[in-house]
Amino acid sequence: MLQLYKPEDYKRVLETALLAAVEPLSLAELKKLFDEPFDDETWRTLLDDLRRDWADRGVELVQLSSGWRFQTRLEYQGFLDRLKNEKPQKYSRAVMETLAIIAYRQPVTRGDIEDIRGVAVSPNIIRTLEGRGWVDTVGHRDSPGRPALYATTKKFLDELSLRSLSELPPLAEIERMIDAQPTETPTTPESEPAASAAQSAEASSGEQIANHEKASAQSDAFPGTAAT
Repeated sequence: MLQLYKPEDYKRVLETALLAAVEPLSLAELKKLFDEPFDDETWRTLLDDLRRDWADRGVELVQLSSGWRFQTRLEYQGFLDRLKNEKPQKYSRAVMETLAIIAYRQPVTRGDIEDIRGVAVSPNIIRTLEGRGWVDTVGHRDSPGRPALYATTKKFLDELSLRSLSELPPLAEIERMIDAQPTETPTTPESEPAASAAQSAEASSGEQIANHEKASAQSDAFPGTAAT
């Protein structure tokens, strides 16, 4: 096995592991690469140095909710999209509105979503979000019927290149994303305006997000490391 003697050697191992990984690698997973028990400051230095090494490249090293990974810089993604044989899946306005409500008000029940949107939520909408890996059941509310509580997943944050819910974009940006979605034929009537639902989702979102973050904070996160 290759002998490691200097920081550059350790960085090359980190680089190789991160480039070969299919999913983001957490700090706990990265620590398995070496016998040396480096402290957090050393790990922070190694990863920050590696990130700077790639600062002028088409890909960048980023820290996400579930760990570290190399990913394409946003400004180059459009070129890579031309190589794809299939167009990205598009979602209905109802699906996007429901996702926005869950993201900003989580954890929420299906009934909460219906109260905000003012229309019944088709089970297919929840199944679509769960199938995409963006939403999951995180518990049940202590109320009659014990309805399921829904929240976004680490995969949802990873695909937005975010480390935590506190980095969610402003609600206006979410509304623009919803408006940019092409219209699809829904399986159930879903025709009410998005504005009122989005505005309701914003109300009290700060407290909801703070509570969720407190419960799901990762023990291996680096405090103070800036996201790219």
